[in-house]
Amino acid sequence: MQLAMIGLGKMGGNMAERLIRGGHRVVAHARSEESIRAAEANGADGARSLDEVVAKLKAPRVVWLMVPAGEATETTIHNLLERLSPGDTIVDGGNSNYKDTVRRAGLVEARGLQYVDCGTSGGIWGLTEGYSLMIGGPVEAVERLRPIFETLAPAPDAGWGRVGPHGAGHFVKMVHNGIEYGMMQALAEGFEVLHGKKEMELDVHQIATIWQRGSVVRSWLLDLTVAALADDADLSAIKGWVADSGEGRWTVAEAIDLDIPAPVITLSLLMRLASRQDESYAAKLLAAMRNQFGGHAVKKA
Repeated sequence: MQLAMIGLGKMGGNMAERLIRGGHRVVAHARSEESIRAAEANGADGARSLDEVVAKLKAPRVVWLMVPAGEATETTIHNLLERLSPGDTIVDGGNSNYKDTVRRAGLVEARGLQYVDCGTSGGIWGLTEGYSLMIGGPVEAVERLRPIFETLAPAPDAGWGRVGPHGAGHFVKMVHNGIEYGMMQALAEGFEVLHGKKEMELDVHQIATIWQRGSVVRSWLLDLTVAALADDADLSAIKGWVADSGEGRWTVAEAIDLDIPAPVITLSLLMRLASRQDESYAAKLLAAMRNQFGGHAVKKA
């Protein structure tokens, strides 16, 4: 298929490359000329403006957004609506709030276009391992894009699926990230306990590698923890300052609205806030894990 990828950061750039490797034609656009040139080097057809994006695609067009949630996504969608034609499709693959997604879907469909929301997980490893895709939108719109999803996913028949109507994809991804917060926090706290037991002279990296095989807690996050601990088990070069990108907050707010207790996710979010005030080993390890799976920047000590 042919599609445009708007936003060529850590996720968008790799997704464009994976699609090109899968035989799709990708028109690549970003604010950064450097990002466009990098995409062109991987085989994409670069576009320096939205007008050029639209001109380089044959109708019905598919435009996939991988831009920051919030104002950047809102502005890009409104700019596209001025240029696209009925029958075209906009896919929001970023971490938008599902309530914004439902509202935007109404605006887009009122203009005769289709709208699909795709919660996208995989971080910097998605290029080689594939992306987990949680998709919301009309069945027919999702089916039309099936070849794209099959290429981005770990396998054509695994790791992706339509989970519900407009907003469902971003809602599921929001809860996914909330769960991720809790799992990361549990690992970080456990390793801080191990690290703190100085008299036993425990090698936390060795312990992590032992747990990788046969243990109930074996997981991809544990594998990434092993990588984070390999060079410096004390994490002496990392500042214990952990960001949150919004989904954890939204998950907690949704749980409260639904009268559903979610203490682990809630406390894991609060611990990220605490990391910005006090140094802790657990916070350092959280920052290291985010760097390992998503390429997120760490603050140096």
